[in-house]
Amino acid sequence: MMDKNAAIGVFDSGVGGLTVAREIMRQLPEEKIIYFGDTARLPYGSKSKETVIRFSEQIIRFLRTKDVKAIVIACNTASSFALDAVRKSEDIPIIGVINAGARAASAATKNGKVGVIGTEGTINSGTYAKAIMDMKPGVEVYGKACPLFVPLVEEGMFHDTVTDEIASRYLSELKSKYIDALVLGCTHYPLIRSTIARTMGSDVTLVNPAYETAVQLKTLLQSMEMNCDEGRNLTNDEKYQFFVSDMADKFRAFATAILPDEVKKTIKINIEEY
Repeated sequence: MMDKNAAIGVFDSGVGGLTVAREIMRQLPEEKIIYFGDTARLPYGSKSKETVIRFSEQIIRFLRTKDVKAIVIACNTASSFALDAVRKSEDIPIIGVINAGARAASAATKNGKVGVIGTEGTINSGTYAKAIMDMKPGVEVYGKACPLFVPLVEEGMFHDTVTDEIASRYLSELKSKYIDALVLGCTHYPLIRSTIARTMGSDVTLVNPAYETAVQLKTLLQSMEMNCDEGRNLTNDEKYQFFVSDMADKFRAFATAILPDEVKKTIKINIEEY
């Protein structure tokens, strides 16, 4: 029998998944989270499907050593490539970020033209386009790979003229399609949301799958009666643990900037051992 007070495992290629962890903290404040950022091997967006599946399997094996009760793949590339594969071999609920984002985009569009930005892996997989068109047949979906956004975010260049210039170049193609909803199809992208919003203009609704994913997780735990007990009064250090495959200090500083409270400790592990 699964312990309902066990933690939720969350993983990403780096810091982007912290946008999902942040939403889970907001919407499920009593739940414990164990986060893993694969900082040694990012970005995932330029890797092959086989490689991303192997990385995801290793990370899930690590998270299972922590007795997690559910896992959130807080990475669009890994959700596109690995979700179906890892679900077959695991006996705990695993959710990705694609379906939640697709559902929100389907609801947001009025003119039936949706844009999706993401890594090369996510865009080339066509996962978002398929999910959106399954939910709302007749919608036109335009994908655009934005491979430089992840390294810019990982370098902390949220408000920088370089980021503005690259956003302008990447997004001009989508602006010419007159989309009215844009999926931020990489968990790093909400961190440069203001730049993307300014570039696209006020007529375009930005869809952040992180928020929708937390809603989906909340619904899932309720349906399985796996919500943790309330009133345990754990400190943040007891509630939230952070692991990475490299650059622990840089990650910790970054996480402190993104999350509601200071992250005091980040532990580096050798993920290749799993």
